[in-house]
Amino acid sequence: MTTTKPNHIGRKIARIRELRGMKQETLAEELGISQQSVSTLEKSETVDDEKLERVAQILGVTKEAIENFSEERVINFFNNFNDNSFSNSQGTFAAYNCTFNPIDKLVESYEENKKLYERLVQSEKEKVAYLEALLRNK
Repeated sequence: MTTTKPNHIGRKIARIRELRGMKQETLAEELGISQQSVSTLEKSETVDDEKLERVAQILGVTKEAIENFSEERVINFFNNFNDNSFSNSQGTFAAYNCTFNPIDKLVESYEENKKLYERLVQSEKEKVAYLEALLRNK
């Protein structure tokens, strides 16, 4: 069993980047370094303050947010975010009640894409067979 160090800065950068939906290539471009350098950075247990400050700025968070990032806190935040209303910037309340599991939707979407791909492949096979039959009959 492997355990990750609780304050592994590189891993925290990677998770925040992933949560932001950002690819390593994008972060690399913003930092002016190669994608391989970002990969190395994300494997580093420590990162110098200047570089960490720059990464934080690109990710839209503070340096402290990276240093204090905890997967457990993120999960707890979303698990506790279940009262059906909250105040928006105008001071009014709106209900947001998620009635489905997003992971189930993701799996469902993946399965639908897989079926579409299989139908496309089958269609292409039928087209090839039809064209081969035409060529044989000439």
